[in-house]
Amino acid sequence: MDKFLIRGGKALRGSVAISGAKNSALPVMAAALLTAEKVAVHNIPKVRDLVTMSKLLTFMDAKVSVAEMPASDYVIEAPRLNHAEAPYELVKTMRASILTLGPLMARLGVARVSLPGGCAIGARPVDLHLSALEKMGAEITMSHGYIEAKVPGKGSKGGRLKGAHIVFEKITVTGTENILMAATLADGETVLNNCAREPEVTDLVGMLRKMGAQIEGDGTATLRIRGVPELHGTEHRVIPDRIETGTFLVAGAITGGDLTITNCEPLHQGAVIGKLQQAGACIEEVDKATLRVRAGKKLAAADMTTEEYPGFATDMQAQYMALATQAEGTSVISETIFENRFLHASEMVRMGANISIDGRRAFVHGPAALSGTTVQASDLRASAGLVLAGLVANGETVIERVYHIDRGYEHIVEKLRAVGADMERIHGSGSGMHSATSAQGT
Repeated sequence: MDKFLIRGGKALRGSVAISGAKNSALPVMAAALLTAEKVAVHNIPKVRDLVTMSKLLTFMDAKVSVAEMPASDYVIEAPRLNHAEAPYELVKTMRASILTLGPLMARLGVARVSLPGGCAIGARPVDLHLSALEKMGAEITMSHGYIEAKVPGKGSKGGRLKGAHIVFEKITVTGTENILMAATLADGETVLNNCAREPEVTDLVGMLRKMGAQIEGDGTATLRIRGVPELHGTEHRVIPDRIETGTFLVAGAITGGDLTITNCEPLHQGAVIGKLQQAGACIEEVDKATLRVRAGKKLAAADMTTEEYPGFATDMQAQYMALATQAEGTSVISETIFENRFLHASEMVRMGANISIDGRRAFVHGPAALSGTTVQASDLRASAGLVLAGLVANGETVIERVYHIDRGYEHIVEKLRAVGADMERIHGSGSGMHSATSAQGT
């Protein structure tokens, strides 16, 4: 397996361009299943999850055209869907496979989707997706690790979903996206309450509207969808990745550097910018697509609680914990979204961090003199947190199981090296190892 080797102590300086948002690209690609016409999507990040999604769409008999793989531009055509199934073999590493359930039910009235895999950060049940589909007329069973859903109808295909009033018991991003897509072709009106307000949801709404969907309530907790008989093709550019943006903001601050971050969306960074400024970082908006981050005189402890958007994203918690290890004082980090998302803390402790865990709160005492050692990544964002810790650690840090970070960060090694990081990818090859810095996300 590949590893990262980082020699810490280098201040990052220069410019880095942000890629498209993985968590927007995945539902956008799944939405292409809603129409028989051509859908062109752009600014897709070249990461492993998007390659997996393209393979999944191809398995369903959609035609996926790219100039290369991994690709930043996809053309997807699904005139016929002969496999209304997302098999375990294709989706075991990617939870976003569940996003094909809504489009399949909307288009065909039948679906068989494997219960998804992905990061081990806690329970992310799909019950909210399934109960919403049942309210829309679907009959759902669980069998041998698969969700089997069908709207009663004539023949082998299912019938048509019906509009319903659905209140999500808790805010769910993928649940909102899934049922939003399902409702676009349902008979009648669907009202979704307690929806996720993340920018990725709003981006999906924008694309669906281009396809002819009738949706109101963008960016609010209530979405109203009037079903239409069919949707048509479109062209759409995915928004910048706000988590990658936040990760590089922390990278500039934690290393005492000076980074200009381009191709980003500053409006999506409100909570992160506010907290980093509270911790002592200097951040300015250069223009509507550019941010600059510089280190202040010193970093200071600042408590942080993860929340649904527009609050501080749980996907930025590990990165902020790395920053907190270098801040003067004690930072209390409260994780309210996932119950098992402090796995990176023990690895940071092995590097010399002073962190104690009490339930869903982590107490980070700083500043700590981190020293390089071998650590293991437990999930996608934990990988990023460990990379940031490695950038300020004394000596060499080796991060194992970096296939996690390949799922969500495009060319992370190349981007960090370009702004001064002493970092390389070590390719695993049987019992031997050799170093390289080849392209990521394949």
